[in-house]
Amino acid sequence: MHFLNKKVSPGVTAMVLNQRPLSSVLVMLVAMALSLFLMSLSIEPLQSLEERLGTLPWTVSPDSSLEERVTIVSIDERSIEGLGPWPWSRAVMAELTEKIYEAGAQVQVHDVVYPPGKETNDAVFVDALGTDGNGILAQLPILPVPDEPIQSGLMTHPLTGLSCEGSDLLVTDSYLAASDAFSRVAKGHITPIIDPDGAIRKVPAAICIDGDAYPALGIAPLLQLASGSDWEASIRRENGFLSPIMTMSLGPFSSFIIPLDSNGKLRISFRKSPDAFRSISAIDIIDGNFEADILDNGVVLVGATAFGLDDIVPTPYSGFTPGVELQARVLASILDAEVPYEPAGRSTILAVICLFFGGFLYICASGRGRVALFGLPILAVTIPLISLIVHGVILTSYGLWLGWVMPGLFGFLAALSLLVTELARVRFERGRVMQNLNSYLPNETARKVAFELPSSHIQADRASVTLLCADLRNFSALGERRPPEESASVLHYFFTKVNSVVEQHGGKIHEYKGDSVLAIWDADGPEPAASALAAALQIDAEVNDNLLPETGIKGLEPLAVGIGIEQGPVLMGSIGPAHRRAHALCGEAVSVTLRIQEMTADLASPILVGEVAARYISDVKLESLGHFLLPGLMNTHVLYTPSSLQSSARDNLTLLVGGLE
Repeated sequence: MHFLNKKVSPGVTAMVLNQRPLSSVLVMLVAMALSLFLMSLSIEPLQSLEERLGTLPWTVSPDSSLEERVTIVSIDERSIEGLGPWPWSRAVMAELTEKIYEAGAQVQVHDVVYPPGKETNDAVFVDALGTDGNGILAQLPILPVPDEPIQSGLMTHPLTGLSCEGSDLLVTDSYLAASDAFSRVAKGHITPIIDPDGAIRKVPAAICIDGDAYPALGIAPLLQLASGSDWEASIRRENGFLSPIMTMSLGPFSSFIIPLDSNGKLRISFRKSPDAFRSISAIDIIDGNFEADILDNGVVLVGATAFGLDDIVPTPYSGFTPGVELQARVLASILDAEVPYEPAGRSTILAVICLFFGGFLYICASGRGRVALFGLPILAVTIPLISLIVHGVILTSYGLWLGWVMPGLFGFLAALSLLVTELARVRFERGRVMQNLNSYLPNETARKVAFELPSSHIQADRASVTLLCADLRNFSALGERRPPEESASVLHYFFTKVNSVVEQHGGKIHEYKGDSVLAIWDADGPEPAASALAAALQIDAEVNDNLLPETGIKGLEPLAVGIGIEQGPVLMGSIGPAHRRAHALCGEAVSVTLRIQEMTADLASPILVGEVAARYISDVKLESLGHFLLPGLMNTHVLYTPSSLQSSARDNLTLLVGGLE
């Protein structure tokens, strides 16, 4: 009887309890690994989502203070209408340039490429731009490199002190530059880095062509102001935790230090509102229709803003932003030392944020039950939002671009994974509870107990059923004379055998009570009556022929099984107070079945069938034993027994030890 005394060791219990927090940690580690894997794939939707929502803090509360150092002269629709279709003649551009200088501009930058062509009046424009370097034009290195590289015009004004060998700068051998006539005029490149969604968020600080590095157009005015005609710059890697990965220093002035990423690109700041940049129509400049001091001692950017000139790019503020505005943003952010950048310790910072989120998830998951089932979905939604808020606060306060998708993705995946794990645990435990309840109660009753709130009212339904009651006679005497382990073994065998036989014939056990079993078939009529009698005959053959006590015990009568069968209406359900319910089976049919079983001892017949069930049995011959007043009842009942049964005592008796024959 070792199974009666089996216990779970404390070590096993501790191991099971410790698996809960361990499983949460393992789930979060898997979520972290999956997040890192997805981020390593550089999935376009994730990158676009990070960039678009990552700039949201700028657009929600933009800096609307007027930018007075940089002014845009727009080649807009009104100018084209007044001066003719674009491109304008060199004479018109020369006039515009002279008007800008006359207004007191310190430097004017043309966000326009003037390639070689049929124009023969380049000298007029060159003279207007001047030879002192205060006029700067655009040149266009082409990325990515086309199948057949384009080389038009002459690339000029490379940076000294900046080597392309062994550097991480972008390289190309394709470009579109101004004609040779503009070789003396300073230039900067306007090569954008176009993201998959069409937006421009980064600009290469310099691009290498034939071993020379050419600066960006937005940096060229600063080089001119810092170094004059001798443009000098250097790029170096930084080691500080919050420092940029690389920095570019311009000329002898240490104040012009530009933070760059690992590929030598600077991020465009969208901190300022588009309304912060002043814009004057080119025709107003030529006509003198503007405030006299608006351009005085400032930097003027000349660029196309007309919609049909194909210099329109999407930004966080609008899908139709002129490209010249991006040059103004680059220049203004460098002057203000507010170029956003990714710190060298970005990965560590994101890891700490993920660890912080993981702690919240762990606490929520450890709460189990409703805390986890309601808290984890909330965290799955709020963690990406919190991650975006943290990114926004750090970006607007310190100019650091951390990104938010990695911790947000980790939080989302970890929360969902923990939720799935918790749901699986709940489902497993619910299944285990149902399995345990089914071991003690009928299936329907177990479901009601598990899934319905208890009530203090009667909750029962009427049904017509077939009942079988099997009782182990003389078991009390056995318990008095034999050890309890042996009694339990005999009773275990009896319950197990009867249950197997009843289920084999389509019935189910309603309850075990003492040394008796009450089985039920959920119907009345011929078929359940025949099934109940077949089960009774099998129990008699398999149990009564084998289940007897050890011979030679003085004064102990042999064990025997008495079985009563009857049909009728019953009320089946739960009764009792809400805090302590009981499953009940009530009705005359129940009382009659129990009393019929009691009569098996008096009539020396192992199987007795009541008169209602007997009228439906035709395949087994029944013998009437007469009318009897059953104990505790007022009406007489006719009892029947199968004719084939003999009530004589059996002489092949066997003692069961440990539930085995």
